[in-house]
Amino acid sequence: MLFMTIIVSATFGFAQTDAQLRRVSYTSTVDESSREYLLYLPKGYEDDPDKKWPVMLFLHGNGERGNGRTELDFVMVHGPLYEAWIQKRDLPFIIIGPQLPMFGMDHYADYLAKRTLDQLPRRLEKGVPERETKWQIDTLMQGSISDENYPYKNFGPPMGWEQVEQDLVNMLDYVSENYQTDQSRVYLTGLSYGGFGTWYMGSKYPERFAAISPVVGWGHKNLMQPLAENKTPIWCFAGGRDLVIRERYFYPGLNELERLGHQVRFTIESDMGHDTWKRVYGGEDLYNWFLGHQK
Repeated sequence: MLFMTIIVSATFGFAQTDAQLRRVSYTSTVDESSREYLLYLPKGYEDDPDKKWPVMLFLHGNGERGNGRTELDFVMVHGPLYEAWIQKRDLPFIIIGPQLPMFGMDHYADYLAKRTLDQLPRRLEKGVPERETKWQIDTLMQGSISDENYPYKNFGPPMGWEQVEQDLVNMLDYVSENYQTDQSRVYLTGLSYGGFGTWYMGSKYPERFAAISPVVGWGHKNLMQPLAENKTPIWCFAGGRDLVIRERYFYPGLNELERLGHQVRFTIESDMGHDTWKRVYGGEDLYNWFLGHQK
């Protein structure tokens, strides 16, 4: 696999070297197309060549798909890369941000078909953009009971992250071999489509991750055995008002984990809708929780 790196840097402070956002080129195993993914190197990364840094693989949602070139920055609309690069937060992780190909989904979702490049998130030279303060609220708060009648036949919605499984593995391998990574602290998280992808990749490669956090994406009960056997720490999030990914479908998989003897941490943001990720990634708790786990 051929890789090439393009570097964008910015000044975050004076005592340490600047954080960097790189675009790493690769050839996809799916169709042999030339694509790129984002790679964030935290402030101070180049100060000590012997220091090893935690790694976070972030899987975005359906609305951030793209061609892996001109549309790549859509990966920063939400999540850890938005926080680290756009909001200029000092997150002490090497963050890998791949982009899921369109796979024809723009024919089914208007928010993809009508998206334009001027909507790409942009880092300001001075200051940071104002955060959205309006939450997605489409229904009253109410509880839910477990439901195993999953709306999807397989492990999640169609044309998800399982389609690029080998590409993701290759990215992890490349970064581990070419950057100052702490392989005992490799974390996995994603939102919506990326939440489903987190369950899938965590289940397929439980030995690679020190902890995983699926956000507004439930895990099929058939994925739970490897996670339980590996004792993978998991913190799962759902929105109590989410009408896209319903709370009730989270319970079968989480109950299966408990049946297998695995401790479950499940947070329902009862007042939040599908955009629960804004609170999760905009806070501190998840990042601190990740750093508290090591293989």
